[in-house]
Amino acid sequence: MLEGIIRESIGKSNAKQLKRDGYLIANIYAKGVENIHAAFKRGEFIRTVRAKETLAFPVKVGDKELNVVIQEYQLHPVNGDITHVDLRIAVPGQVTDYLVPVRTVGVPKGLKNKGVLVITKRRLKVRGAIENVPHNYTLDVSDLDRDESILVRDIDVPEGCRMMDRPHVSVCGVIKAR
Repeated sequence: MLEGIIRESIGKSNAKQLKRDGYLIANIYAKGVENIHAAFKRGEFIRTVRAKETLAFPVKVGDKELNVVIQEYQLHPVNGDITHVDLRIAVPGQVTDYLVPVRTVGVPKGLKNKGVLVITKRRLKVRGAIENVPHNYTLDVSDLDRDESILVRDIDVPEGCRMMDRPHVSVCGVIKAR
């Protein structure tokens, strides 16, 4: 379980000091729950997120144990390090919007026809309760030829969930290489 600390002060100087000490600044929130300003060791946070197998993962902040989902993160513009993260508490039964990762498997047959696989949406917005939301969408791209794509409307949505992205938006596709 990922353990963090509660920030006493939410000022700029406190945040800079925590970042210098190797911490990642985080806000934890949900509807009907008081916001928690926290900080996690950057390396531990990244290892936990990469190793997780579900959409939600457990964290311990102070004396509270919470199940959270990454809602948004900010990257440093120059070196690409993660600088801030917003975590949404996954309240069972509460319907809300979640960003579900998209993974692709297979090699598109369009690559042999001078095509390039382009993934335009890395995360899809799904509305539903955390119990119904899938952990990720795995798309098989092996049948894609050049100038073909998988749209949002082509993806199966589980019972009790609704896709919030527009149906005509492309998730991934094979385009002509220059």
